[in-house]
Amino acid sequence: MTNYSHYIKRHCGYLMKVVIVESPNKCETIKKYLGDDYKVIASKGHVRDLATSGKAGLGVDCENGFKPTYTVIKSKRTVVNEIKAAIKGAEEVILATDPDREGEAIAWHLSELLRLKEDNKRLEFHEITRDAITEAIRHPRTIDKNLVASQEARRIIDRIIGFRLSDVLQRKNNLRSGGRVQSATLKLIVDHEREIAKFKPEEYWTITARLKKDNVEIEAPLYKYKDSEDKITNKAMADEIVNATGQELKIVEINKSVKTINPKLPYTTSSLQQDAISRLGMSAARVSRVAQELYEGIKINGQHEALITYIRTDSTYLSETYVNKARAYIKERFGEEYVGPYKNASTKGKEFTQNAHEAIRPTSNHRTPSIVRPYLNNNQYRLYELIYNRALAFLMTSKKEESTSVVFANNDVKYKVTGNKTIYKGYEVLTGGSENKSLGFEPIEGDVFTVSKTDPKQNFTTPPPHYSEAKIIKLMEEKGIGRPSTYSSTISTLQNRTYVIKDKGAVIPTSNGTKAIEFLENKFKDIVDTTFTAKMEKDLDEVQDGETSRTATINQIYIPFMKEYDEAIKETLGNCPKCGAPLKRVKGRYGSFTGCSRYPDCDYKKKEEKNKPEYLDKKCPQCGRPLVKRTNKKGKSFVACSGFPECKYIEGKSMTPKKLEIIKKCPACKDGNLVVRKGWNKQKKQVGFFLGCTNFPKCRHTEDYNPSANINQDD
Repeated sequence: MTNYSHYIKRHCGYLMKVVIVESPNKCETIKKYLGDDYKVIASKGHVRDLATSGKAGLGVDCENGFKPTYTVIKSKRTVVNEIKAAIKGAEEVILATDPDREGEAIAWHLSELLRLKEDNKRLEFHEITRDAITEAIRHPRTIDKNLVASQEARRIIDRIIGFRLSDVLQRKNNLRSGGRVQSATLKLIVDHEREIAKFKPEEYWTITARLKKDNVEIEAPLYKYKDSEDKITNKAMADEIVNATGQELKIVEINKSVKTINPKLPYTTSSLQQDAISRLGMSAARVSRVAQELYEGIKINGQHEALITYIRTDSTYLSETYVNKARAYIKERFGEEYVGPYKNASTKGKEFTQNAHEAIRPTSNHRTPSIVRPYLNNNQYRLYELIYNRALAFLMTSKKEESTSVVFANNDVKYKVTGNKTIYKGYEVLTGGSENKSLGFEPIEGDVFTVSKTDPKQNFTTPPPHYSEAKIIKLMEEKGIGRPSTYSSTISTLQNRTYVIKDKGAVIPTSNGTKAIEFLENKFKDIVDTTFTAKMEKDLDEVQDGETSRTATINQIYIPFMKEYDEAIKETLGNCPKCGAPLKRVKGRYGSFTGCSRYPDCDYKKKEEKNKPEYLDKKCPQCGRPLVKRTNKKGKSFVACSGFPECKYIEGKSMTPKKLEIIKKCPACKDGNLVVRKGWNKQKKQVGFFLGCTNFPKCRHTEDYNPSANINQDD
C-alpha cells in the first residue's frame, strides 16, 4: 500500500528530485540524461546581490567584519518565487550551477534562500553529456565554503572600490564610474596611447635586387653589408650599397634545415577569445555569447546536444578519458602514424581530479564541424571548427618543414632569399595547413645571376598600432587583471562608460577615459597599478584554498584604499565655509548631501545644484544657441538646447508640434491664424511641417515652420 501511494505521488508531480542549474538552455539537455524522476529548473544566473540600502549604500557593514546584506535582485523575484513553488513537496533539491567561483556563490545563495541543509547535494560537471551528468549524480559534493568566501570577498572589494571611485569621479570630473578591474585595464590602453602620441618616425631604407638567370627571375632583399645587418638610415648609405652591388651576384651559401612545428595547446577562455577576434573578426562579447550557446546545447535532429566543454577556464589540461577517445579517433580517421605521443599540459603543481577544469574542447570527436554545420549559424560553425581542430590537433603528430636559404654576394654586399616546403603534414591533415613558399628554382652554389635592377626604397618607422580587443585580453591575462570570465565584460563596460571607442578593430581611449586615468594616477595609484590587481587575485586564490581568511584579505585592501579615498574626498569637497572643517558626503533621510564633518556642532549643508548642464562645443540646429548635456530624473543623460523653454530641441527626438498650434496672425488675409500643419509627399508619406492659414482654402498662404523662431508671435 505504501509503495503504491509513493508511486501515485511521484507520478502526480510530487516527490520529484529537483535540479537547479543556471541557464534555461541546459534544462532540456540535462533532463534528457536524468530521466522522469527529475525536474530541471534554472535560476537564470545570480538571484541575490549586495543591497544598495545597507550602511553607506554599500550593502556591507565595513565596521563589523564586512558583514554583507544581501537582497533578491529585483528582476529575479519572479524566478525565485517560481523556484520555491517548484521545490514544494520535492523529494530532494540538487544544486547544479556552473563549476566556477560565481557558480559556487549562486549555489550558496540558492541554498540560503531555499533554506537547504548544509550538506545538500551539489553537482559539478564540465560538459553537458550523458557520461558527465551521470558521473556527477553518482559523486555529488557539498558547497565549497572557501570558494564562496573567495567570491564574496571579491564582490565586497569590488563594491567598495567601485562605489567609492565612481563617487569621486562623478563629483570631481563629471565622469561615470571607476572600478578595480576596469580602471587597471583602462590604464593599459591609455598608457599605450601615450606611447603612440610620443612616437617620432625614423628614416630607414630597404634595398631589393632583381636577379635573372636563364628563365629564372627572383627578387632578393638585402641581407648584409660589410657583414652587418644594421639598418640603412640615409640615402647616401643606400647609394653606396647600390653601387657596391655591381652587375652580377653569385650564390655563395645554401643552407637547408628541417624544422619541427608542434601543434598548439588546447584553448583556454583567453586564447579562444584572442584567436576568434583575430582570425574570425568577432568581438570579445560575441565570442563569449557564441561559446556559451555551444556549451549549453544546439538542437541536432530534434535533440539538444552540448558541443563543447565549459567555456570559462584558464586550464590547458585534457582529461585522460578524452585523450584516450581522441587518440582512438585519430587512428580510425587518419591512421596510426598521425597519433601523437601521449602528452598533456602542465598541471601547475595541482593534482587534477575527475572533475578538474579542462581546456575548452569538443564533447564528441565524431561530431565533426562538417557533420554539425547544417544545425549551426555561421558564427557558431566557425567557432566550433576552431575549438574542434585545436583540441584534436594537439594530440596528433608534429608537422615537419624543410627551409632553404640562399645567399648571393658580390664585394661586401649580400642578398638572401628563403623558401620552405612541408615534408610531413602531421596535424595539418586535420586543419588544412598553410601554403608553401617555394624558392622557384633549384639553387647551385657558384651559380651567377645577372642584376637587372637594384631598387632602394625610403621608409619611415610607424607608431605601434592601437590595441585590439585580442591584445587587451592577452595583456589582462599576462598581468593578472581579472579572470577569464571578466575579460570580455570589462571591455564592454569601458565602451558603455564612453571611456574607449572601437574603430576598425582598434580600441582607443576617449578624452573621458584619459581624464579618468589622469585623476586616478594622481589620487589612487594602487587601483590602476596592474600589480595591485594581480596580487589581489592571488590573495583570493588563497581564500579559495583555505590558506587565509576572507576578512583579512578585504582588510588589507580596504584600509589603504579608504585612506586614499578620504584624502581625495577632502580635496574634492573642500572645507566648510562656516567653520573651516573638511566637508564630507552624508547619507541622509532623503538621499546623500554634502555637509560639515563637525555636524551636529556645525550644521552647514551645501546647497547642491541638481542637473547642472554641461555646455558642449555644438550649436542647436533649430536656433543656433549652444547645446548642453543634461540629466533627467531617472539619471539618464540627453543633449538639448540651452535656450529651453523657448527652444525645445532635444537631440535624437522628433520635434513634433502640437496639432493646430497657433503661431501668429496670417500676414496675407489678416483674419486667420497661421497654425502648424503636417506636410505630405505624393506617396502620402509625412515629410515635415509647415505653417498654413486657418482660412484655407480661401487663404492659401503658407510659411516654413521653424519651431525656435515661430514662438507665438503677433504681427
